[in-house]
Amino acid sequence: MLKNHKHIEELLVDATKEALYEKLIAQLNKDFLLANIEETFPADISPESLKRELHAIVYQLIQEKFAEYLNLLYIMDVSEAKIKALDGSDVVELSEQVAFLMLKREWQKVWFKNKL
Repeated sequence: MLKNHKHIEELLVDATKEALYEKLIAQLNKDFLLANIEETFPADISPESLKRELHAIVYQLIQEKFAEYLNLLYIMDVSEAKIKALDGSDVVELSEQVAFLMLKREWQKVWFKNKL
């Protein structure tokens, strides 16, 4: 059963435990490519580095390339309602929360493809 993760670390631990971490990275890279965002993550990136780099990329997109940010959310199919429910007063905090929502959505895709 797909778990509702409360923290990004918990999600990444589960992805690693279920041997789907590399597929999660591949899904992220695929959606970034579809959104014409040139960032890619190496297949052997550590969960801690992935968390840090994704957060930095989301922060940069929100600050400098908002249209690309919105396009990436659309391609990933991140819930618009969940994004709108976030507090946008602190962009650092917001980008961390958005990165988590992105990873949760990508994890759902990977999990369902491999479990059903």
